[in-house]
Amino acid sequence: MPVDERAPAVARTVSPPVPARRPSPSPGKAVVVIAPMSLTIALGLWGIRRHDTMWGDESVTYQLAHRDLSQIWQTAQHADLVHALYYTVMHELFGLFGPGLLTLRLPSVLAMSVAASGVGLLALRLAGPRAGLLAGLVFPLLPQVQKYAQEGRSYAMVCALVTWATYALVVSVPHRTRWRWAVYGLTMLLACLLHEFAVLALVAHGVTLVVSRVPRPVLRAWGVAAAGVVAGLLPLAICSAGQSGQLSWIGGPVRLRYLLVVAVLGVACARAPLGVRGPVRLSALAVPILVLPGLLLLTASLVKPLFVDRYVLYSNVGVALLLGAWMDHFHRRQQSSRITWIAAVAVLATLAALVPPSLSLRTPQSRSNDVTAIGAAVRKEGRPGDGLLYLAGQHRILTAANPEDTRLLTDLALAQDPASSNTLAGVELPAREIAARMLEFDRIVAVRAAGAHSPANPQEEAKTRTLRRHFREYRTTHVNGARITVYVQDHGHVPRGTPLANSAVFAK
Repeated sequence: MPVDERAPAVARTVSPPVPARRPSPSPGKAVVVIAPMSLTIALGLWGIRRHDTMWGDESVTYQLAHRDLSQIWQTAQHADLVHALYYTVMHELFGLFGPGLLTLRLPSVLAMSVAASGVGLLALRLAGPRAGLLAGLVFPLLPQVQKYAQEGRSYAMVCALVTWATYALVVSVPHRTRWRWAVYGLTMLLACLLHEFAVLALVAHGVTLVVSRVPRPVLRAWGVAAAGVVAGLLPLAICSAGQSGQLSWIGGPVRLRYLLVVAVLGVACARAPLGVRGPVRLSALAVPILVLPGLLLLTASLVKPLFVDRYVLYSNVGVALLLGAWMDHFHRRQQSSRITWIAAVAVLATLAALVPPSLSLRTPQSRSNDVTAIGAAVRKEGRPGDGLLYLAGQHRILTAANPEDTRLLTDLALAQDPASSNTLAGVELPAREIAARMLEFDRIVAVRAAGAHSPANPQEEAKTRTLRRHFREYRTTHVNGARITVYVQDHGHVPRGTPLANSAVFAK
């Protein structure tokens, strides 16, 4: 009986069951995403204006993205078809946020920060939270990443898309659901439409799956997605093949040393037993994407020079993953505080070594040319009414950043300006008319790209022949990426048209 009397009391003290709470997101995962993004944005905003300068490729972006969408499409039929989608995106951004260097470069900063978060999540999934944080923080510190995070070109966007397509690949392997593979394929296709050489990452992904020995259904699913990417890219590749002459400036591998250094460093890190999580090993993912795209581009360069480091910018994802995982492995294996201190000193020394190149990348001299300085030099050397001559005509873009620099000069060879002709550099007059117009001017300001050779065509031959026979060089100014030379007619020749008002200056 005593037990029965106490039973109801016990029953009354029992609380009703509390519904299970969904576990909150892991703070480690949030840090792996937020910390790399924040560091990338901070480094991207640091010196983003580069003293209000712009280089030639950015000038092309700036000019084309400010044209109407129909003009962008018409221009793409003649040149830069591979960048048409990027110019369209930038056209919309300029329309929303207005013209300026920040609008030109900020999308690349944000895209690279998205890539950094993707690198962190990849390493987290394959090697753990600490490896994810380290890899995500290493990525924005790489010099090449810092450089192209501040450029108004498509490469940072391509890098971000390839990174997240790689993450989609890793996530899709164990789940095998169709929609995940569709996301992977669409992300890769968008990256390829922004720049065709992103398709080389597709090859690296295939090698990763083969090396990882994934089940046959996974290989089949990847094959279907890859076939969709290739089919979607094929029309662009066929049409842009007719514009291959735009790559004629590539005489050999451009900045190959950087890729070789990071490839050797990454492969050395891969020799360590890095963390393994899931069916895809980190080294099996990172080494192919680090090495294969550049190697394939170099192999193709045996037929036609194609290798430029920025075309495979996304290879940096591989070295960041390997460095982050290796540092995590080293931390787990260290046995004494002395080793920890040595590692800390090594990390600080590496960061100190990165400071000079980081500072250098934020100067106008860090790019192959400075169109702002070139335009300013033309404006300084020229006088109202002088003739303006581009050697060659394709370098007209070097002074297009600020039309005020050339407004008071007469472009001697121009028949139709770039915008109205839907071209990058305009349409030039026939050779005979160019020579005749040159003889009508007492002074000519000539613009040459540094290290470039004029193409062998009648117009360029007429320009150089007329300068050699009827003019003498008065003064040459060297700026980053170009030479600005003032020519005056020989006194033994009587110029036609424009009076010799300026000749008295040189007769003194």
